[in-house]
Amino acid sequence: MARLLLILALVATVFWVYTIVDCAVQPPNRHRGVSKPAWMAIVILLPVLGGILWFLIGRGRADKPVLRRAPDDDPEFLGRMSASARADQDERIRRLEEELAQLDSEADDPRPPKPKTEPGDDPGKGDDDTRGQRGAVG
Repeated sequence: MARLLLILALVATVFWVYTIVDCAVQPPNRHRGVSKPAWMAIVILLPVLGGILWFLIGRGRADKPVLRRAPDDDPEFLGRMSASARADQDERIRRLEEELAQLDSEADDPRPPKPKTEPGDDPGKGDDDTRGQRGAVG
């Protein structure tokens, strides 16, 4: 019998400490009935009964979780955007696309093509110096 009472006392103490910590860490807007300090007093002064009351009456349910969306998926955000902001954004995109097209056209082939040689031409004729040595500086 003493063992059973010891186990029950241990369980009651663990439950009491857990309810004190749970009541202390909850934000004040989740306490129902009375204020947070009043619930702390109830839980501390009435060890097991205060904990039971806390879980049955005092502990409020969490509000539904806040659903975060990307701005382009949020209809409220898109509705708040003004028409002028959309027009400015469209104009900026148009200018950037023009600049990109201009850069693409410049980067196609900046060097002129090499002239084709005829079968009878000497391909190294322009590279020779007066002594007939290729690539020599004269």
